[in-house]
Amino acid sequence: MRYLGKRLALLAFTLFLISLITFAVTNVLPGDVATMIMGTQSNPEALAGLRERLGLNDPLWVQYGRWIGGMLSGDWGVSLRFKEPIAPLIAQKITASGLIVAMSLCLALALAIPLGVWSAVNRDRWQDATGSGLALAGISLPDFFWGIVLILIFARGLGWLPSSGYASPAEDFGAALRHATLPAVALGASLMAHLTRMTRSTMLEVMGQDFIRVCRAKGLSEGSVILRHALRNAIAPVLTVAGLQLGYLFGSIIVIETLFNFTGMGWLTYQALLNRDMPLLQACVFVIAAVVMLTNLAVDLLYAALDPRVELA
Repeated sequence: MRYLGKRLALLAFTLFLISLITFAVTNVLPGDVATMIMGTQSNPEALAGLRERLGLNDPLWVQYGRWIGGMLSGDWGVSLRFKEPIAPLIAQKITASGLIVAMSLCLALALAIPLGVWSAVNRDRWQDATGSGLALAGISLPDFFWGIVLILIFARGLGWLPSSGYASPAEDFGAALRHATLPAVALGASLMAHLTRMTRSTMLEVMGQDFIRVCRAKGLSEGSVILRHALRNAIAPVLTVAGLQLGYLFGSIIVIETLFNFTGMGWLTYQALLNRDMPLLQACVFVIAAVVMLTNLAVDLLYAALDPRVELA
């Protein structure tokens, strides 16, 4: 609990710094909220009156206090682009993006860990060359390339999966999975490559340690040595990288969701930036940062269960 309290305090302080940076950067961007609401051909006097009513003429520190106070109280304002309250709009979109991120992360871990172990166990053989080659290809090629290839093969060519669109899991879970599959695979390809290389590296390091030789000398089977002892001690750095890569996933998801016309959090952030919807953009960046940090905290707390050498206290 002491460790958790320290981490939560650090998380709160970091989110405070992120809120300052987000508010400062979005206020530097070109564009005027009053002009977005009333249009460029509006009466200058009407624009000045609207700026006064919205508090845009107040000092920046007053505007920041009003914004962060509304965020903490649940009053996130109204989107200028969608004319809807921001809080329920973000809740809907982050659920959609959460489906893609969860699928891509599970897919990457399910493929990367066995492939990395396979490469490490068969070091300097054709299996190692195959696994390393696949990982190198995944790292070298951008996400949108994989997205285009997947659309051409599985949507246009074979017709197995839809190439665009979004379906709500609450209404039709099967359709939601079909629409999320191609974006999740495209998003997880690069992450899978990173995790494969990380798994191989940590497995090679652990398998060269003394306790592995002791396990083999005691007559344990090779499968038990690899899975119960080596992999358990090598998995923590892989999970660390996976947790940190969530920031990368939420960054890349803007491109992937735009490519697949998947109306999730990335698409919403892009629309807010494209239309200079500053209240929505500020909320999107803040929420994405909070989700990434909470996920990293959860990964750190899992260390005690996965790695016997870790003591959180």
